[in-house]
Amino acid sequence: MPSAPAVRTARPPAAERVYAHVKDAVLHRRYEGGTLLTEGDLAEAVGVSRTPVREALLRLEGEGLLRLYPKKGALVLAVSAQEIADVVETRLLVEKHAAAKAVPAPPGLLARLGELVEDMRRQAEAGDLAAVSRSDRAFHAEIVRSAGNQILANLYEQLRDRQLRMGVAVMHAHPDRIAKNIAEHTDILQALRAGDAEAAVEVVDRHVSWVRNLARGDIR
Repeated sequence: MPSAPAVRTARPPAAERVYAHVKDAVLHRRYEGGTLLTEGDLAEAVGVSRTPVREALLRLEGEGLLRLYPKKGALVLAVSAQEIADVVETRLLVEKHAAAKAVPAPPGLLARLGELVEDMRRQAEAGDLAAVSRSDRAFHAEIVRSAGNQILANLYEQLRDRQLRMGVAVMHAHPDRIAKNIAEHTDILQALRAGDAEAAVEVVDRHVSWVRNLARGDIR
């Protein structure tokens, strides 16, 4: 029998490729805040013309990651103290509610949270701060989803990019927090295993609030 023809995977549109390239680089700090990106350099890096680069940069400006300057390029915006404070305030509202509703926690949730804590330990030992930040976000997102409120889960997902970028920035600025974050995640997991909603909420409050203290310049 003749072999079946190979299936070709459609390549994403040029603007989508530029968007994904730049956004990933910004979120993982390969393009630091204050970096000026030019259309020509990006077009060459991705292998496209300048037209889709402009489209992608406009989209990223709308998401608050860049600021466009005509005839100059796009400036990568640094993470501001106000942005951190706003995100932390929203996180506390959502996550404390979700932690309380997660009790009694189903076995599947506890198992997944345990896996993520171990992932963070391995990633920290390897020095992969971007991976640590992603696992950190995933840990909290699992708890939020477990609350069963799709509106809150969607709201939390909208914060994901900013959390990832801030997480990497914070880990670079305060690497000593990695071990503390892992310990606090372990405390949250232990409280959920014990069915102690009050303790889980208290640890979530302490764990998330330190980032707000960072934004205020009050590091503890």
